[in-house]
Amino acid sequence: MNLNSPDPQSEKSSGAAPLVALRGVSRIHDGGAIAALRNVDLEIEAGDCVAIVGASGSGKSSLVNLLCGIDYPSAGAVLWNGQPVRGQAAWARLRRASIGIVFQEFNLIPTLTALENVELALFGHGLSSRRRLGRASILLDRVGLEPRMHSRVTTLSGGERQRVAIARAIANEPTLLLADEPTGSLDSANAALVAELLFKLREHPKMTIVLVTHNEALAARCPRLVRIKDGSIVEDVRNAIVAAPMACESAS
Repeated sequence: MNLNSPDPQSEKSSGAAPLVALRGVSRIHDGGAIAALRNVDLEIEAGDCVAIVGASGSGKSSLVNLLCGIDYPSAGAVLWNGQPVRGQAAWARLRRASIGIVFQEFNLIPTLTALENVELALFGHGLSSRRRLGRASILLDRVGLEPRMHSRVTTLSGGERQRVAIARAIANEPTLLLADEPTGSLDSANAALVAELLFKLREHPKMTIVLVTHNEALAARCPRLVRIKDGSIVEDVRNAIVAAPMACESAS
C-alpha cells in the first residue's frame, strides 16, 4: 500500500537529479554570531545510505533540520528532486508524504498508547479508523512490538519507545528516512537492536536513509560517510569499508 500522493515538488525533474540537495546553504544564528552551517553543498541520491558524523556542536542536527524543512537556510537553497522547496506548506506536504524522521528523544505523545502514536501519522490520508489501526498494528509488529501495542508509551523502555518512533516514521512509506542520533540515549543492547532495525528497513521497501550520529562504529556500517566540522563538510567518502554489508547495502 503506497500512501504517497502526487506532489509537483516531489516529482523527479530529471533522471539525474538527486533526491534532496543543499546548494550553498548556510545557517546563521544570533545576528551572525553563530554559524551552524557554512556554505554547505550536499547531494543525497535516491537509495543512498549515508552517515553524517561529527562532534557535538559540529552542525549535524542543523543539517538534518534543513533536509526536512524543520529549519530554513539563511542563505542557499534546498532542492527536492531538482526543485527548490520554499515555504512551510510545501515542506509540510513533503514531510507528510515523503519524509520520515526519527529523533533521539523519541517525541512521542506520553498519554497515548504505542498503537495510537503510530496511528496519528496516518491521519489526513483518507483512511478509515479501521485501516489506520490495522496498518499501525502491522508496523508495530514489524518492529517487534506487537505484544506492547496497547501499552502507554510511558510504560515502555527507551529501546521500545525508539522502535515506536521508527514505526511512526515509516507509517507513510517515506522516500527519505532521517534518523538524528537515534541510538544516542539508549544503552548498548538497545542501541544495537535499533541500529539493526534501521538498516533492515531499506529492504522492504527500499528507502533512502540519512543517519546522523557521533558514533563512528555505527557510521562505518553505511557505504557513504559525510563528516562535518565547525559547520562545514570536511569529508565525503563513498564505498567506505562497511562493517555489516548485508545490513546496509541496497538489495540487488
